[in-house]
Amino acid sequence: MADSWNTDTGEAVYRSWDAVKNLRVKVRIERVTSTAVLCQPLKQEVLSQQDRGSIELETLTLQCQTGDNEEELELGWQEKLYSEYEMELFKNKAACLTPLDRQYHREVKALRRAKGRQNHRLFTHTDHDRYTSCLPLHQMQNSSDILTTTKSGPTSLAERMATIKHRWQNRRTKDSGIPKSKIINWDPSEEFLKNSHVVSKAMQTMHIMGDLGPPGRLGHKENEYLLCTIKTDGSGTVVIKPDFNKGREPYRIVTEGEKREVWRLTVENVSTAMKPEEKEREQNTYKNLYVRHKDYLNSLVGQDFEMPPLGILRYFMNGEIVSAQGFEYDNLYINFFMELPNNWSSLPSQSLSRVTQTCQTKTQGKENLAFFSHPFSFEAFYLSEKESEKTVPQLPVLYFKVLSLDSWTCHRTEGCGYVLFPAIPGNHKVTCHTWRPLQTGKVSALRRFFIGGSPELEDQSSVRIPGTFKGERLSRIGFPTETTGSVTFNLNCIQQATSFVDAALLKESRQKGFGQLGEFCQQRAVSTILEAFHRARRKMQAARESFHKGLNSTTCKI
Repeated sequence: MADSWNTDTGEAVYRSWDAVKNLRVKVRIERVTSTAVLCQPLKQEVLSQQDRGSIELETLTLQCQTGDNEEELELGWQEKLYSEYEMELFKNKAACLTPLDRQYHREVKALRRAKGRQNHRLFTHTDHDRYTSCLPLHQMQNSSDILTTTKSGPTSLAERMATIKHRWQNRRTKDSGIPKSKIINWDPSEEFLKNSHVVSKAMQTMHIMGDLGPPGRLGHKENEYLLCTIKTDGSGTVVIKPDFNKGREPYRIVTEGEKREVWRLTVENVSTAMKPEEKEREQNTYKNLYVRHKDYLNSLVGQDFEMPPLGILRYFMNGEIVSAQGFEYDNLYINFFMELPNNWSSLPSQSLSRVTQTCQTKTQGKENLAFFSHPFSFEAFYLSEKESEKTVPQLPVLYFKVLSLDSWTCHRTEGCGYVLFPAIPGNHKVTCHTWRPLQTGKVSALRRFFIGGSPELEDQSSVRIPGTFKGERLSRIGFPTETTGSVTFNLNCIQQATSFVDAALLKESRQKGFGQLGEFCQQRAVSTILEAFHRARRKMQAARESFHKGLNSTTCKI
């Protein structure tokens, strides 16, 4: 009798590049107690009394055959071995209801004509058997409990999966109506989550069973025990419970009932190892397959990458209006359009103006935010007139106007602004501050509050220096405005050109381009520097004055 047992009966997960059909498992069971204890002395006594021809001893010898106390079998994936119960069940054709049952009936008849089966106590349930999904609950959740002396209660998922039916059994008939209950439960309870948690991942399953009944009483369902479960998902993952012994101690099986017996269980992987030349041949096959698949994808995409003609810059932008905040009224929407400078063009089918949906504001902290998440895309082309041009061209400008709409369909202008298309490709997150024209007086404020409407710009491009302005100075003295909120943009820009800028002039061109396109940012930077300089100058003057005061007081004392 074994002195120690393997108590690690959990699942083991393996990954394999080989097909699961090549899996071979060797299972061995051996009785430890009861009849097996008496078999060895009886065999020795039978051998010593062979000359007597005793009929009683011959009978005892038949009862103590190896097949009653131990059995070893090598199995393949989804290999069907019939039990004594199935041999009797499928013997009768009237009990076969499905095509699979009728197939089993033919195989059982063939086995009987061939004078029996190779297995005695060990048998299998394959993925398509009716018993695979209808095993008793104690067999499914106690597959590890029968191997050890400890037992645990079934989990809620095990209870749910033990009673679940096949899809074809739950399929509704044509005359069945729509269920009256709610399709979506927005506030599920713990009981609802427990009852609705069903694993839907497709797995192929194979159960290795054992008929551990006493000799002469095989073929009873209560004596069948689940010894090992093998699962695979078809993508190289193999789950086996319990794990292969790998030279460790055998597992312990304790039967139930009045006569509790102990059995040893050993599970080993006896799959044939792949030869080096076969492995190399398989790797070459996979390489050729991958090369063919790559060629197929290249044939779908094409070998020639689409490029713009020489001297043309293609500018593509995927943008998103993320949010708006700091505006006076609710129910905001944004009207925006793209202005193309000289030498720029777009496709005739492309619309240069858009409008977003109406969005209500949401309070976050001290700000009222409207989350638009409105996507847009623009594509434009620039034609270079002079090949020796050393400066980056003026890029398009996106003008936008934020408006509000109340329940009386009154529209109000909340703010105006603009966004310069980025000169550098990539992702850019830009926050633009807005302002709106202001008409002084109480009448204008009352009109805006009650009936909507407000002063508007005749030309939306007047938010910045208009492209049509040809003068040297643009004065806005006497033009009353009011600072309002801000709008956040998320811009993803792509530039494509065959030979738009020479590599030697790229750095110089970018510097000049930044000087032309980043006027607003540079002005803010310069104003910040000047303000810091004035603060430092005031501190120096204050320190100088305090020094002179201290010097004068010292002179007076002397």
